[in-house]
Amino acid sequence: MRHAILQFAPAFPEIFVLAMVSLILVVDAAVDDTKRYLAYAVSLATLAGAAFLTVLRFSSFPVLGLDGLVIDDPLAGVLNLFLYLTVAMALVYSREYLRARGLYRGEFFALVLFALLGMMVMVSAGHFLTLYLGLELLSLSLYAMVALQRDSSVATEAAMKYFVLGALASGMLLYGMSMVYGVTGSLGLGDIAIALQDGTDLRIPLVFGIVFIIAGLAFKLGAVPFHMWVPDVYHGAPTAMTLFIGSAPKIAAFAFVVRILGQGLESQVADWRDMLVILAVLSMAVGNIAAIAQTNLKRMLAYSTISHMGFMLLGILSGSQSGYSGAMFYVLSYTLMTLGGFGMILLLSRAGFEADRLEDFKGLNRRSPWLAFMMLLLMFSMAGVPPTVGFYAKLTVLQAVVAIDYVWLAVAAVLFSLIGAFYYLRVVKLMYFDAPLDTSPIVASPDARIMMSANGLAILALGILPQPLMAVCIHAVGASF
Repeated sequence: MRHAILQFAPAFPEIFVLAMVSLILVVDAAVDDTKRYLAYAVSLATLAGAAFLTVLRFSSFPVLGLDGLVIDDPLAGVLNLFLYLTVAMALVYSREYLRARGLYRGEFFALVLFALLGMMVMVSAGHFLTLYLGLELLSLSLYAMVALQRDSSVATEAAMKYFVLGALASGMLLYGMSMVYGVTGSLGLGDIAIALQDGTDLRIPLVFGIVFIIAGLAFKLGAVPFHMWVPDVYHGAPTAMTLFIGSAPKIAAFAFVVRILGQGLESQVADWRDMLVILAVLSMAVGNIAAIAQTNLKRMLAYSTISHMGFMLLGILSGSQSGYSGAMFYVLSYTLMTLGGFGMILLLSRAGFEADRLEDFKGLNRRSPWLAFMMLLLMFSMAGVPPTVGFYAKLTVLQAVVAIDYVWLAVAAVLFSLIGAFYYLRVVKLMYFDAPLDTSPIVASPDARIMMSANGLAILALGILPQPLMAVCIHAVGASF
């Protein structure tokens, strides 16, 4: 009996979240529209409870559960805690927006928590089977979230594109996993790493398997040339859904890539590094250049996401612990930035007005100097301007690339970053030097305003003092690999 409990113990936070999702579905079915806040409150309580269980179970060394299907290690613990924080921030930002558009329903909160559960499974997975199950749970929840605004043809079209392309990517990923299984005879990441340590005679099937796996991973990250869904989905989905899709799933995607390439296929780094180099260069080039032509802020941030994923890949392709730590720091910083960026659109939106065009930000400084300053910090951070956290995040991944003698790649990344600075600084110029088109007062809830202030100031504080977060990333990666 005790052995059975120990087997399930690493998965207690996931089991708790699943139970709470069931509770939300029951509560939502039992209350009328005036008590929809209950689902919101229970969702936040779920995040707090999951955080408590994660801290309670926090381990300084890897512990296997369910016969190796899940791993409880510092990497999973830290990433899960950031997932809870990110989802909580997304819920606070989204509340008024959802209420104004009739989307403040239990389905939304249930889908958010199902997506969170999928991400938690991905982060803690030690087996191809759990990785894939977590990915599909996350993906199906996101497809449904994009289509939640059923009377919007744009949202429905975006959801359809997302679903079709996502199914294609899942197929490629599954095919790649099956080829690796054929070569190694195992689906467990640890067993695969051991089987490949001394080499294999089945080189061609293994390389083909890695190619298909990386193609599937690149789609989930939104890396070029598998990026086609990103601008359409970001633009077509209601902004609250875009905020969620653009933030927390990136943390899970980082864990997914690191678990497969860094733990399972680490010995094959020479095979997958060159593929990641191509994906990174293309993503930084296409993302930054295409973003310049955008007039819609959501589409601009979508192309910005593509370029940021290219930057994040720079850390992973180094194949070293310092590179993984740098990539982890990058993805956590990026998540904070993208929450603020889309959160600002939500704050400026109101019923019947989306505030997602660049011209909607004209003269923001005259309407609200504080919010304009927060947006300035976010744009500077995305561009990599010191002393914001974006500068240090870019520096860490560039150091990892230089450490493996890919100096040309670091130079290319800096050049693409300079190109990207144009469209970020254009937003700053619109806010501070143009006259406002809309002079109506900004109506935002106090909790969303406080969250935006904390978000913007955290960007600045982590840029001035990045060492504590960097130390957490180094410890999480070092103790888990």
